[in-house]
Amino acid sequence: MPTYRDEAVILRTHKLGEADRIVTMLSRRHGKIRAVAKGVRRTSSKFGSRLEPFMVADVQLYQGRSLDIVQQAESLGAYGAEIAVDYDRFTAASAMVETADRLNEAEATQEQYLLLIGGLRSLSRGEHASRSILDSYLLRVMALSGWAPALEACARCGAPGPHASFVAQMGGLVCARCAPAGSPRISASALALLRALMGGDWATVDGAPHTDTAAASGTIAAYAQWHLERGIRSLAHVEGTR
Repeated sequence: MPTYRDEAVILRTHKLGEADRIVTMLSRRHGKIRAVAKGVRRTSSKFGSRLEPFMVADVQLYQGRSLDIVQQAESLGAYGAEIAVDYDRFTAASAMVETADRLNEAEATQEQYLLLIGGLRSLSRGEHASRSILDSYLLRVMALSGWAPALEACARCGAPGPHASFVAQMGGLVCARCAPAGSPRISASALALLRALMGGDWATVDGAPHTDTAAASGTIAAYAQWHLERGIRSLAHVEGTR
């Protein structure tokens, strides 16, 4: 049908003409959507503020040839204001929506949509350290996209752990036999933190020392950017990677 409705989180926007915007959204049922929101840059616009990054909206769209057209938008989750006032939250959220945008070039799932919504909600409420929420999101969304890192057995030969080398190019932990010379090593406590971030064990995550959180964050950033094949630009502004 030419007109359809869906829930969507706003990933990014850019200007079109004098008063319009092109809005990129990740929706619950239709994957990634690019649509024109006409007149939203005018002060009289009824739904311009509902189509800003990090916002969640119930949108009605008209199906166009190349770009759809936003006809209505009702706010479902106003996370943008709480995220924008805090630098750490804002940079973490920016890296999350950039990752979602890049991962869903072809197809998106409802699980990916719900994971992003949950992460943005947690950031807006300040439930955990912003970098930890981002790290957990990156690990989980990579797993949903078919790139779950090996955190137990060797990623190459399947030998049972424990292993101390993590090689992003090889898919995660690798045994001493498979690890190339000079492979990055990860401590047992930082590895335990990676597992906690993947499994949502927030008691362990929140109590982890800075040395482990920094090591885990660096490992996750390297892993995600390797599989995305391009750098996540927003990560350059996240605390701990600058």
